[in-house]
Amino acid sequence: MAEKPSNTMRKTTISLLVVLIIGASLVIAGCVQNQPGVTASTPVKNDTLQQGNYTSNATLVAFVDEAVAYAKANGKEKALAEFNNPNGSFVRGELYIYAYDFNATTLAHPINPEKVGVNRWNETEGDVGPVLQNMSALARNGSFYYPLTYINPAHNRTLESKLAYGEKVDDTWWLGSGIYTGPVDQASGNRT
Repeated sequence: MAEKPSNTMRKTTISLLVVLIIGASLVIAGCVQNQPGVTASTPVKNDTLQQGNYTSNATLVAFVDEAVAYAKANGKEKALAEFNNPNGSFVRGELYIYAYDFNATTLAHPINPEKVGVNRWNETEGDVGPVLQNMSALARNGSFYYPLTYINPAHNRTLESKLAYGEKVDDTWWLGSGIYTGPVDQASGNRT
């Protein structure tokens, strides 16, 4: 005569069966995968891009504030002459002041003097037109930050992320400057 299984044995068998079913379900669903261990990548040395040499946001804002104060104290004509001077007091390392009216006409640009007097509202190269349209609209309200990508002449013309800061001088024009904030991921076009 066969013995009847005990309640304990029955519970153990059911528990084991449930665990096996759950385990099989997880494997089938792809929740448990056999993956290699995560390894930390070693940073790649890049001699042309030196993150530690970037200018701070506070320095950028102080620079533009100083230029606006100079323009208000000395008048538009004298200020524009100083802002256009590549050896003037408003060209410091990567920082320089540029000036535009609210229709995106370049009033001062010490790095690209050929652009002075040029209306860039509809310029398509590098999305300059739309960028200046947006910046001009923001400047009408006082001051602004504007992120963009731009070629950095100090780093072998590498495309980098840049943060522009601008400020309205009066109802006819505004000033700006920018700082490079790091390399752009060339493959995806995303800022890093």
